[in-house]
Amino acid sequence: MLKETRSFAQTRFESYIYMHYFTTLSLLSSGFTMLRAFSHTDGRCVFRHASKRWHHRKSVLAIRREDVNAWERRAPLAPKHVKELTQMGYKVLVQPSNRRAIHEKDYVKAGGIIQEDISEASLIVGVKRPPEDKLIPKKNYAFFSHTIKAQEANMPLLDEILRQEIRLFDYEKMVDHKGMRVVAFGKWAGVAGMINILHGLGLRFLALGHNTPFMHIGMAHNYRNSSQAVQAVRDAGYEISLGLMPKSVGPLTFVFTGTGNVSKGAQEMFNALPCEFVEPHELKEVSRSGDLRKVYGTVLSRHHHLVRKRDGLYDPVDYDKHPELYTSRFNTDIAPYTTCLINGIYWEQHTPRLLSRQDAQKLLVPVRSATGSTEGCPELPHKLLAICDISADTGGSIEFMTECTTIDSPFCMYDADQHIIHDSVEGSGILMCSIDNLPAQLPIEATEYFGDMLFPYIEEMAVIASNGSLTAKYEYIQKLRESREHAQSLKMGNKKRVLLLGSGYVSGPVLEYLTRDSSVGITVASVMKEQLEQLTKKYSNVTSVHMDVIKDEEKLSSLVKKHELVISLLPYSAHPLVAKKCIDSKVNLVTASYLTPAMKELQESVEAAGITVISEMGLDPGLDHMLAMECIDKAKEVGATVVSYTSFCGGLPAPEHSDNPLRYKFSWSPQGVLLNTVQSATYLKNGEIINIPAGGALLDSVTPMDFFPGLNLEGFPNRDSTKYAEPYGIQTAHTLLRGTLRYKGYSKTMGGFVKLGLINPDPYPLLSSTSPPLTWKELMCKLIGIKPSAEYHVLKEAVFSKLEKDEHQLEAVEWLGLLGDEPVPAADSIVGALAKHMEKKLPFGAGERDMIVMRNEIGLRHPSGHLEDKFIDLVVYGDNKGYSAMAKTVGYPTAIAAKMVLDVPCVF
Repeated sequence: MLKETRSFAQTRFESYIYMHYFTTLSLLSSGFTMLRAFSHTDGRCVFRHASKRWHHRKSVLAIRREDVNAWERRAPLAPKHVKELTQMGYKVLVQPSNRRAIHEKDYVKAGGIIQEDISEASLIVGVKRPPEDKLIPKKNYAFFSHTIKAQEANMPLLDEILRQEIRLFDYEKMVDHKGMRVVAFGKWAGVAGMINILHGLGLRFLALGHNTPFMHIGMAHNYRNSSQAVQAVRDAGYEISLGLMPKSVGPLTFVFTGTGNVSKGAQEMFNALPCEFVEPHELKEVSRSGDLRKVYGTVLSRHHHLVRKRDGLYDPVDYDKHPELYTSRFNTDIAPYTTCLINGIYWEQHTPRLLSRQDAQKLLVPVRSATGSTEGCPELPHKLLAICDISADTGGSIEFMTECTTIDSPFCMYDADQHIIHDSVEGSGILMCSIDNLPAQLPIEATEYFGDMLFPYIEEMAVIASNGSLTAKYEYIQKLRESREHAQSLKMGNKKRVLLLGSGYVSGPVLEYLTRDSSVGITVASVMKEQLEQLTKKYSNVTSVHMDVIKDEEKLSSLVKKHELVISLLPYSAHPLVAKKCIDSKVNLVTASYLTPAMKELQESVEAAGITVISEMGLDPGLDHMLAMECIDKAKEVGATVVSYTSFCGGLPAPEHSDNPLRYKFSWSPQGVLLNTVQSATYLKNGEIINIPAGGALLDSVTPMDFFPGLNLEGFPNRDSTKYAEPYGIQTAHTLLRGTLRYKGYSKTMGGFVKLGLINPDPYPLLSSTSPPLTWKELMCKLIGIKPSAEYHVLKEAVFSKLEKDEHQLEAVEWLGLLGDEPVPAADSIVGALAKHMEKKLPFGAGERDMIVMRNEIGLRHPSGHLEDKFIDLVVYGDNKGYSAMAKTVGYPTAIAAKMVLDVPCVF
C-alpha cells in the first residue's frame, strides 16, 4: 500500500526495513551456514556472517566460466564492472572461455586477469551452477542454484555445497523488503521469450496452412542484439498494418501475466507490432470483431482473475495470507479469448494455477474462426494456439508444462489427450515454448543488465570480514545487530505501544484494525471525554487520556516518549507540532492529512532523527494516489504518456439522507470541511496554470459533474494540483486537476457563509471561554454591523442584503438558527464556533448512512498516437450499523500503514 504514497510522505522508511537480501538454503539442511542481512542508512545491503568469517588480506574476485550448458554465453559481470572493481583496488580473475559472448581482451583491457586457477579468490561469481567436481571448498560462491524449492536435479549440488562448507549467495533470494528480486535477468528473459514465440507462431500458423508476417522473425539468438530483433518485428508489424495477415486467422490477442520485469521486457518487444492494449474484460469482444490490421494485448494482474472460493471476491491482503482459499478464473474469463499467452509470473505451492490439465482439454475443443472458413482458407482448430512460459516453472502455474524446452529444440506440442510431441510445431494442440535460459540468447545485453544490478552488492559480498573480524568499514554492523535484537526482545516481551491522537469520526476503524493484534497496546488522547469513554469500552487493549493535545505540549511530549508510533487524526494544522514532538523523541508518525509546507520543512529533521513519517495515507489524499498510480504505472509499462489527469472526491450523505439546505452532513472534521472552502487553489488546464486566491473565490469555480447523472454533483478545485505532476511522473499532462465533490447547490450556500464572515479562522477573543457568552443573533449583528438589540426582521433584512438577495443562502442561515438566540459555542475563531454548531445541526441520524464518491479520469496517448481515456470510479456506502464510508476509507488505510511501520524492526 505504501508504494504509491511514499512520494508524498518523504520518509526514511527504506532505511530501516529489515531486508532479506540473502536467505541461504538452511531450510533444507540444518547444517548449512546461515547469513543475515541488514539495510544500512544509505539503503545498501550489508552483511554479517553469523558463524565463521572468511580470511581476507587483499580482496580477490573471480568470474568463473559457464560450463553447464552449451548455449550459456553470459557472464555475471561485464568489463565495465570489472574496470570499476579494479579501480577500487580489487583483483579480478576471469577464467578463460571461448564460449563467452564478451571477448577476453575486453576483460583484460578493463583490468581483469585471465587465469585458469581461481582458488585465490574469496568470492567466485557465475551465472549458472558449477559442476560439483569444480567446486572449491570453503569458498564463497554466488550463482543461481535453483535449489530453494528442493529441485531434485540440483540436490546433489546442494549436498556437495554443504559437505564442502561453501557459503552460497543465491541470486534468486536477493530480494527487497517487499520480496521483489533485486538481481535478475527478468527483462531479457521477457525480450527473448517474446521474440521466440513470435517466431514460433509464424511456424505454427504455417503448419496450419496460413502464411503470416511472423515468418520474417527468427529466434532471438539469430540477432546480434535486441535492436536488430526489434527491426525484424517492426517489419512484420508493417505487413500486418497493411492487412496482410490472413483473415482466416481472425484477430490475434496476446495476454501478458504479471507486471514485473519479465512481462515488461516481453511487452517492449510486443510494442514493435501495431498493437492496442485493452483491459482483460475487453478481450472477448476484440477476439471476435477486432481490427485485423493490428494485434491486441492485455496485461493480467492478480485482481483480474483471482477470486476467493467462498464469495468470489479478491482481497489482496487476505490473498497474501491465505492463497489456498482462492482460485483463478483465467480458464473461463481470459483463456478462451487468448491467441498467445506469455506467462511471466512466479508460482508457489498453494497458490492458484492459471491453467490445469482439465482446462487444457476444454480449451482445445475446436471452434470456428471469427470470419468463417472459405475454400483454401482452413479453420484454426481453437483460439489458444501458443503459450510462452517464460517462468519455466515445471508443473507450476501452467500445470501441463511438465518439462522445459531448450534453445536447440524450442517448441513442442501439447494436445488435449495430454500427449507431448517434442521438437515440433505440427499436429493438434497448443504450441509450447518454455526455455529456462532465455537471456542466454541475448548474452551481451543480458550480461550488462545483470551486472548493473549485481555490482552494488559485490563489495559487501567480498570484503565484509578480514582476519576473523569486521573490517573498519563494517564495524557498525555489530551495533546494528545488537540494537535490532534488543528492539526485537522488547517487542516480544511487551506490547507494541501506539499513541492515537484524536477520537473523532475515523478513529473507530483505526482501533478496530490495530486491536486485531493482541500484542498492540493503544493509548487514545483526545479532548472529547465522552468519545474516549465509548472507545475504551468498545475496543480491547485501549486506554484513554483526556487532554487538549494542542494546548498541553508538555503532556504531549511525555506521552509521545512512551510510545513507538504516533497516529495523528487531528486537523492538519496540528501535525507540525506533533511531528516535532516525534522528532525529539525519535518516534514514528502516521497521518492521513496532506503533506503541507510546514510538514515538508521538517524533512531534514526527520531524516536526522532516523524516523518514519508518513502523510497522505487516507482517502483523499491516499486511496486516490494509489488508484491513480496503479493506472499511470500500467500505462507507462506499455509506453503510453499521460496527457490529462483529473480527480474528484467527496464525502456526502447518501442521496436519501441529503435532506437539508446544504445537502451535506459531517462524516469528518467539520472545521476542516469549512476551511476547505476558503483556501486557495492552483491547477493546470489545457497547458495554462489557473490560480484561485484564498478567501472564497474557490466557490465561484464550480463545475457540474455529470459522470453519475443521478447524483447531481458539482466539483471545485482542491489546493495545488500542479505539485503532483512530478511525484506522479506525469509532467507530460496539459491538464492536471484534483477537486472536491458536493451535491449541487452546496458551494452557493457556503458562499453565503463566506459573505457573512462566518468562515474566518482568525482569532476572535469574544468567543473564548473566558468571555461573556454571545448568542448567534448577537454575533451576526456584530458581523453585519448593526446594533445587537435590533429586531429579528431588521437583522434578517440586513443579512438578506449582505447575501445579495439570495433566498437559498438566507434559507440555510435561518435553518441553522444563526439568527436566533442559541448560544455560540466557545472557540478560538468564528469558523471554529460555526464548526461546532454545524456538527450538532448536521449529524448523521440513527439509521442514516454516508457515501464516498471518487472519480479519476486519465487521458493517455499511446506510442501509436492513439488517445485513450481511463476512468476509475470508487463509490462506498457507510454501514448504518457500523462505520461510515468516510471512516472506513480514511481509517483503514491509515491503520494498515501504521501496522506496516510498527512491524518493521527498526534499528537506531
